[in-house]
Amino acid sequence: MDCSSVFMAAIYAVLVSLLFIWTTTEANLIVNTTFLESSIAKGAVCLDGSAPAFNFHPGTGSGVYSWLIQLQGGGWCDSASDCQDRATKEYGTSKNISKISYFMGVLSNDSELNPDFYNWNRVKIRYCDGSSYIGDIEEVDPATNLHFRGARIFKAIMDELLYHKGMIYAENAILSGTSAGGLGAILHCDKFRLFFSLTARVKCISDAGFFINAKTITGEPHIKEYFKRVVTLHGSAKNLPLSCTFLSLDPSVCFFPQYAAQHICTPLFIINSAYDSWQINNILVPEGVADPQHVWDTCKKDINKCSPSQIQTLQEFRSTFLEALNELGPSISRGYFISSCHFHHGIEIQSYWSNNNSPTIANKTIAEAVGDWFVGRSGFQGVYCPYPCGKFCQ
Repeated sequence: MDCSSVFMAAIYAVLVSLLFIWTTTEANLIVNTTFLESSIAKGAVCLDGSAPAFNFHPGTGSGVYSWLIQLQGGGWCDSASDCQDRATKEYGTSKNISKISYFMGVLSNDSELNPDFYNWNRVKIRYCDGSSYIGDIEEVDPATNLHFRGARIFKAIMDELLYHKGMIYAENAILSGTSAGGLGAILHCDKFRLFFSLTARVKCISDAGFFINAKTITGEPHIKEYFKRVVTLHGSAKNLPLSCTFLSLDPSVCFFPQYAAQHICTPLFIINSAYDSWQINNILVPEGVADPQHVWDTCKKDINKCSPSQIQTLQEFRSTFLEALNELGPSISRGYFISSCHFHHGIEIQSYWSNNNSPTIANKTIAEAVGDWFVGRSGFQGVYCPYPCGKFCQ
């Protein structure tokens, strides 16, 4: 090989390397974590008493006055021992939270992959309270040193964004969340609206957070009892929608979106699967409760390996899910995208939010449906056909 050929080969190798770095950076925007130490004095702390945290990427250009807040999910804790264990891990202490976060999907800064929100101010609030951001108990048990302060964490970070980062001047704002964070987005939705001027366009998105009040395959109200323990332990009842708790003999049922969301006035978009794997694994067939013979183990991992009778049970669960969604009543301001994928993915995953293999309804990805709904290009209320539709979800 002559010198010119060697030189051209070297140049090509460098360009390939630069292209890889550029595409990797674009697809995986790295954002540093902010630890809000000032909130400790306000009692707005994680389960272990450490400072809450968030990741913030500022908006640019036309997105300077637009904000998207994403509440991280991660389940709940329903007992002192459960919360003590959680307080030593990522979702209970900021001491174990990573110093960076990768922004993708709804948080991406790629205009092709996230066309409506790519240049907004985008914030990811890290989850460390175990109550969907609504617990609040003043007393701290000296024996456990557990702090149940989810609602204070939410308020402290909102204050930081409003008064120190400029969110108070927002013209557009979205409160979003995934899983337990998606539930938190519903429960905080109307309170979030009050932070902004009447002229601001403010809406909420609940992603994989529409948990339904369904019984197990053996007829037990397992999730209802579990949610009641969560609400009681964290002192969350006072932060549930008042119009819901006022009408309920048991305020903890207002932790369920199908009841709470009926009382939310702010426009809300619900993204969920009718075969949500978390709900099937923990509501319909909870481990150690409803299937002692482990007959459902394979089916719960892969819907394509379920028996005909198990598929029938899952179809009944889908019907129950859609009935719960219908309980919200008609609303032109509410949107929803209900897939038939057997997973519990979130809109921070690029392949779920917007990509070549993303789930679509009416030829729209979730990103397109949500974008159209938010800016008012068109409403969107779509439900995908039942399994085997969604059989090949990526």
